[in-house]
Amino acid sequence: MPEIPALDDAAALWSGEPDGRPLLVLLHGYGSDERDLFALTPHLPAGFAVAAVRAPLAPPFPAPGHSWYPIEGLEGRDASWVTRAAERLIEWIDGVAGGATSVGLLGFSQGGAVSLQALRLAPERFSFAVNLSGYATPGELPGDAELAELRPPVFWGRGALDEVIPDPLVLHTTEWLPGHSDLVGRIYPDLRHAVSQQELADVQVFLEKRLARDD
Repeated sequence: MPEIPALDDAAALWSGEPDGRPLLVLLHGYGSDERDLFALTPHLPAGFAVAAVRAPLAPPFPAPGHSWYPIEGLEGRDASWVTRAAERLIEWIDGVAGGATSVGLLGFSQGGAVSLQALRLAPERFSFAVNLSGYATPGELPGDAELAELRPPVFWGRGALDEVIPDPLVLHTTEWLPGHSDLVGRIYPDLRHAVSQQELADVQVFLEKRLARDD
């Protein structure tokens, strides 16, 4: 299996230094880049230092943007790809988050899957995860037992009309998350594979609660 390269420090966007503040890391979806979710920064609680990082792979031409792991071909959506992408994310965070009081993750689609995978690989490293239109990968990871004990807060939101994530992965996530997290789950009836204003408002409430507990 080809290697997933390290994340590019120069490609990350920051709202400010994390020194003495909690850090919120944003992970975009397939075919996008760091500018996508960073545009949400004005709508997120000001108490976070926000960093949006670019995924390390370029999708096959003519797809634009970047991806965290391949979704095409025989190895598409292979859980080992998601794990390696999450390992790369953890390596990057370890290099930049030294001054942060805590670290939380917020990802869309592929970014949501990687955020949960990172939480599973290093349960003690992250205080929460927000998974928007993403999923939890099948299979077991070494940190799953510890995660089930810690039960960190996880927000999982998805649209009822979302046809991008395969139904078996949605079903697995529905069954898996309640046993491994303090889950806040939301389904939005008229939403497809996107983020709505209502979902963003729900995420704001979730994040404000995380800030209150971090004080």
